[in-house]
Amino acid sequence: MNAQTIRRPSAAKGRGKGTRKAPARKAPPAAAWPEGTGKLARYAFLGLVVVMGLVAIIALDLPGKAFRATGAASGEAGFAVAGYQIVGLRNMDRGDVDAVVTEELRRAAEEAPIGKDKAAQALVDLDLIRDNLLQFGWVKDARVSRRLPDTLVIDLVERTPAAVWQQQGRLNLIDGEGVVLDAVALDKMPDLPLLIGPQANRQAVFLKRMIDGVPTLKPQVASATWIGGRRWDLAFATGETVSLPEGEAAASKALQRFAKMDRSVGLLGRDMLRFDLRVPGKMIVRVPPGAQPPPPGTTPEANG
Repeated sequence: MNAQTIRRPSAAKGRGKGTRKAPARKAPPAAAWPEGTGKLARYAFLGLVVVMGLVAIIALDLPGKAFRATGAASGEAGFAVAGYQIVGLRNMDRGDVDAVVTEELRRAAEEAPIGKDKAAQALVDLDLIRDNLLQFGWVKDARVSRRLPDTLVIDLVERTPAAVWQQQGRLNLIDGEGVVLDAVALDKMPDLPLLIGPQANRQAVFLKRMIDGVPTLKPQVASATWIGGRRWDLAFATGETVSLPEGEAAASKALQRFAKMDRSVGLLGRDMLRFDLRVPGKMIVRVPPGAQPPPPGTTPEANG
């Protein structure tokens, strides 16, 4: 028997010429998302995780606890405050400084106890001590530092008293800028000029410049009264009062010319009551009965 080769018809031949290929089924269109949306979502998630972590850290006060633990450890290792030194204290009441420092040491000791009434050096807030000291009028500046292992150093710069300010029956020491330093008892008045009147302390700089410009009169000025918030009346140790015009320039010019006349003819110490220099070009002199008036010809020079 002869072998016969049986051929299977090919798929191409099985299709007729008019047979068309069935179109492929298209997948439904995907939703249109903005480019980079996936990255934004991941970043937003990571950001949320970070924020939640920070909130948890703050709520649990983890940094504060770690700082206090570290400070307490250093204190137990020997870096605890055993005392403090005050430098530059001259006029201020030491009790005020002690109160400020003691209060901060008490707070630090309660924050991280390391022994009976002991405060770790690292936990003492030096800036807080300085800020509280600057609230006192006497303190112009302050520096607080640590001297390891167990000492604080309080370095003070005090203001210099320049005058006494009297207002509504109260006496206060002030410096050259008018800053109130401390109350003064009437029986303990220092040998300083007296400023009288509301807001007179705020004019202390102006007054000092004006009086420094007349060195021959300066030692004789006993007090200065700020009148109506506008001008000065100067009272001299010899009993006279000089009324000055308004304005620093006009007042300084009038006082300098008065000092010049006093040097030439001697206006002070002659029992006069008042020299009024408020009118430009004139000096009105008030004298008590029987007193000798100023020599003729001196009046026009007062402000002319």
